Amino acid sequence: MTKNTIWTIVGVIVAIVIAWFLVNVLFSVLAFFFKALVVLVVAALVFFALRYFFRDRNAS
Repeated sequence: MTKNTIWTIVGVIVAIVIAWFLVNVLFSVLAFFFKALVVLVVAALVFFALRYFFRDRNAS
């Protein structure tokens, strides 16, 4: 094994570790935004449902 081969193998391992970390961060961020979107939709549905059930039925 030459010196270049060893550095190539080390470079590939480092690249895989960095890529693994970046993909993990990316999926965490995407999961957070997806959860936030679902929470906003559910909150809007609950808000309008509560408004509907507690509306003043005697108002003109």
